[in-house]
Amino acid sequence: MVRLNKYLADCGVGSRRECDRLIADGVVKVNGKVATLGAVVSDSDHVTVNDKRVGDKQKNYYIMLHKPKGCVTTVKDDLGRKTVMDLIDIKARLYPVGRLDYDTEGLLILTNDGDLANRLTHPRNEVNKTYIARISGVLAEKERIQLEKGVLIDGVKTAPARVKILKQDQHHTRCEVTIHEGRNRQVKKMFEAVGKEVEFLKRVAVGDLRLGGLKRGEYRFLNEYEIDYLKNV
Repeated sequence: MVRLNKYLADCGVGSRRECDRLIADGVVKVNGKVATLGAVVSDSDHVTVNDKRVGDKQKNYYIMLHKPKGCVTTVKDDLGRKTVMDLIDIKARLYPVGRLDYDTEGLLILTNDGDLANRLTHPRNEVNKTYIARISGVLAEKERIQLEKGVLIDGVKTAPARVKILKQDQHHTRCEVTIHEGRNRQVKKMFEAVGKEVEFLKRVAVGDLRLGGLKRGEYRFLNEYEIDYLKNV
């Protein structure tokens, strides 16, 4: 026996949290009866979502994509823009883990493992994300320290970060920025809070998993060691 939300997630319906919402909405049935939160099922039970049978457990895929600028991090886009799914030639219901802005590039994980996606994005797990940012002008030491201690974004202070200056001249500063939060456009807004504009932003690592030499628009399957690391990070 297994909890219904885990069973649905293992069958590729969505993350456990998304499956809980479906159950709460009353669209999940077990053996013809509307299911309740906390229900358990076995492989012999007849489970449906919106009256469509949910069957065998799926094969899980774990993919690293070097997202280029000029595409959105979503499964589909109502405005008809190119999405990250247009770059993946796999016939499986994959989901991007977290988001990268339209004009931000770098490491993006895609999977159909709802548990892993939830683990990597849940705030309590504090999974580090590392970026390379090029900003206009000189980043003063007091501004760097301010970024590390936390700045106000939409009235809420950011968690402590790591900001390392890699290269600097009178026109530009190249930094390595590590955060564990996932707020909307967070890195760009952090620099805006100290009066700086981000000209280029690239995510190069999630935890210890690094983008390496993967070219823009290309993807690869994660190996067993990398998958195990992400499941336990």
